[in-house]
Amino acid sequence: MTKPTDPILDWLDFFRDVGVTDLSAASQEQVPAPPALPGQPKPATLSLSAIRADLGDCRRCKLHPTRTNIVFGVGPENAELVFVGEGPGENEDLKGEPFVGRAGELLTKMIVAMGYKRQEVYIANVVKCRPPGNRDPEPDEIAACRPFLERQLDAIRPKVIVALGAFAAQLITGSTDRISLLRGRFHEFRGIKVMPTFHPSYLLQSPSKKKEAWSDLQQVMKLLGKPTPRRD
Repeated sequence: MTKPTDPILDWLDFFRDVGVTDLSAASQEQVPAPPALPGQPKPATLSLSAIRADLGDCRRCKLHPTRTNIVFGVGPENAELVFVGEGPGENEDLKGEPFVGRAGELLTKMIVAMGYKRQEVYIANVVKCRPPGNRDPEPDEIAACRPFLERQLDAIRPKVIVALGAFAAQLITGSTDRISLLRGRFHEFRGIKVMPTFHPSYLLQSPSKKKEAWSDLQQVMKLLGKPTPRRD
């Protein structure tokens, strides 16, 4: 079970990791809100609850026999920011919620550092069931889940999608490039801005990459009109 976190400590902890020391700028520097992003109106009949009902007790791929819970996604249907990861791990499978293990704790710190509460953003994965042994999802498994992820994104119509890791970035952008080549610049998914960045699990293994991930998130913050702390 993930222990409760203090949002202020999460905020300070993440900034310390990426080398930000001038936190006063967060309250002083106001970034002008960007122009409204173009987007298609949400169809009246499209809702997350209807998509979840359609998913049902899914048996569309070979992952279903070993799962404990389907991990559909969490967050408000009107979220302006969506995070998409690869797939559930052991803790997520047991709880039925994405990003609740160590990687989830880091993701929460990233979200808080961006000026949001975790419950204000939507979080989902490419595949909805845990691959055995936390292996990479296979092409047929991704193909089975892809329509449901796309429908989730169509239902929410966020201003920005943050794609966490190669699997999410490649699926959403349609590119086969490595995450190191995709990150750092905006792409698009059906008129929605997409920022690929490193997966929190990778950042736990390679802490030096947190600064690059923070640079990606700062671009997202600027686009969404969020103040960004400066580094000395």
